[in-house]
Amino acid sequence: MSDAENMFQPAQAAQKGPMVRLRSWFFTGLLVTAPVLLTIYITWLFIDIIDGQVEALMPSGLRDYIYVNAPIIGKIPGVGLLIGVIVITVIGAIAAGFLGRWLIGLGERILNRMPVVRSIYGASKQILETVLSTQSDAFREVVLVEYPRKGLWVLGFVTGATKGEVKDMMSEQTVNVFIPTTPNPTSGFLLFCPNKDITYLDMSVEDAVKLVVSGGIVTPPYKQATTSKRQSVKNKHKSTKAKVDTKAAKAIKSAKK
Repeated sequence: MSDAENMFQPAQAAQKGPMVRLRSWFFTGLLVTAPVLLTIYITWLFIDIIDGQVEALMPSGLRDYIYVNAPIIGKIPGVGLLIGVIVITVIGAIAAGFLGRWLIGLGERILNRMPVVRSIYGASKQILETVLSTQSDAFREVVLVEYPRKGLWVLGFVTGATKGEVKDMMSEQTVNVFIPTTPNPTSGFLLFCPNKDITYLDMSVEDAVKLVVSGGIVTPPYKQATTSKRQSVKNKHKSTKAKVDTKAAKAIKSAKK
């Protein structure tokens, strides 16, 4: 039974006074309409922001030609978003060709000569390549970490296996865990956690984000996981770690040669 149905039960209506029933109906309507209105508002706000940015970048003549002014609703919303998607797709198609790759290489060589710009560009490129890669394990697994002291737990997202100098300084196998903050999950901090101190959850990343954003108000549905399923999650992680360790060992061996 949904939360909206639990807000008001017809069988109990006869036992309640008029004001109680009106209050129950009001909160039921609020529960039904508020998420819809909020979704429409955020979507409209996002489209309006993109439209404004794209429109500002256009020459005045091209802007007047592309943006159709309807007599009733005025400027048609979403045109800027559509243009942005088309432009990004065209750039991607060009970048996939020989000329595009050459231009990208030339641009990167120029950027790498700029002290501050190269750091920003390199970090943003690496993050996007990791997150958007279909083979990446970043932000695919939700974990529980005992933090900041014993007996207290926080939700985290595994962003990958610990590598490089940090890995060499660790005495045991560790993974990178991003701990988001409430109610803004885009901010947070990074922990390098030993595998033995992490509890892997069956919860999806989407459900975990809802839990964090709502401050624990929205609890995702949970079906008791079987032992075999839990074990399969652990085995999958161990397999991924083994592959990473094998690649690292081969790289070290080849470097010594």
